[in-house]
Amino acid sequence: MAAVSESVVREYLEMQGFFILQQQKYVGPSRQEDDEVDFYIINPKPVPLQKDRPFVLNSSDLAGLQCAVVVVMGWHSDTLAPSVLAHAPQILRFLEPGAAQQAAKAFGEGKMPTRLLVVPALPSGAEAKQQCLELLRGKGLDGVILFRTILVDLISQVEVNRNYTKSDVLQVIRILKNYDLLRDPQLELFRPRRSRSVLPAGRRRETGDKGTREA
Repeated sequence: MAAVSESVVREYLEMQGFFILQQQKYVGPSRQEDDEVDFYIINPKPVPLQKDRPFVLNSSDLAGLQCAVVVVMGWHSDTLAPSVLAHAPQILRFLEPGAAQQAAKAFGEGKMPTRLLVVPALPSGAEAKQQCLELLRGKGLDGVILFRTILVDLISQVEVNRNYTKSDVLQVIRILKNYDLLRDPQLELFRPRRSRSVLPAGRRRETGDKGTREA
């Protein structure tokens, strides 16, 4: 799953115009400092910021990034909550001082890259979400990107009439869209909702061998 998640994120970042360096593609017997970061990314044409960058990033917020280190949390069945961070501190190990030395090798001395974490989801409750974001800020993280944001952007940009032979991720999305198994997110706004008919008072539906009838 980690490889699939990283492939999806790579395609997304390349679509946003970033040059990407992956530290290494093999998995060693133990996770070392130089394996904590999934991607080093550089924006060849950064756009000057017109406002403060939010902590939870959308695609439009990435244009002002000059360089960044990106870690992908590909646990799609989990929500990033304080309890998850407490039991898996290795998620934020790339924020430790030793990781800055590795970033210097990638970007050069004196450059402070933005530190980003790609997460499956944040807590749904406002209080729990705020607590989680404050914890991440306190650890030194600069921003998070939701997988939903990434997938929505990829789906909206993939065109059915193009053949993405050089990208398995984009080709799969294209095939799913071709068979109407995926819809562009903006089209969902105009998709008619299925309405349930209302029966008069005292009437109810019964289901039997011959189907459903009113009683």
